Amino acid sequence: WDGKYPGMKVAIASSADTPFAEKVGRASLKLLEVVPGVTVWDVFLRDFNGVDVNQIGRQPPLSSNKSRTHFPFLREKTGIRFDRMLFFDDCNWGDHCGQVEEKCKEDDTGKSPATVRTPYGLGEQEWRKGLEAYAKKFGS
Repeated sequence: WDGKYPGMKVAIASSADTPFAEKVGRASLKLLEVVPGVTVWDVFLRDFNGVDVNQIGRQPPLSSNKSRTHFPFLREKTGIRFDRMLFFDDCNWGDHCGQVEEKCKEDDTGKSPATVRTPYGLGEQEWRKGLEAYAKKFGS
């Protein structure tokens, strides 16, 4: 798991709709293991030197529209350009991928994050699809 994609960093943009849902989401990420002994949350914090850059929830200043709040905040906090991001979204009632592609574009390239809809969740097959979409969009 580690070292297979050098330089890749992982963060989350989640529109958990209540403060309780946000707490449950964060707690779950601290329990789910990527490999034995390493949680998803551990990876999130490792990638940004222990700083929580993740954007979880809809409470102000966040909103239900990830393209207006979550992604601009992620870009600001991480320094990672939109055209270097890959976004997976499991929403079944809206098109967050379309919103992010339309609204989160770099001024100089006009490119937005590569996106993949994952209505049944993110598994290894969807992960690989995302890597392919990223390579196709950005040529790397």
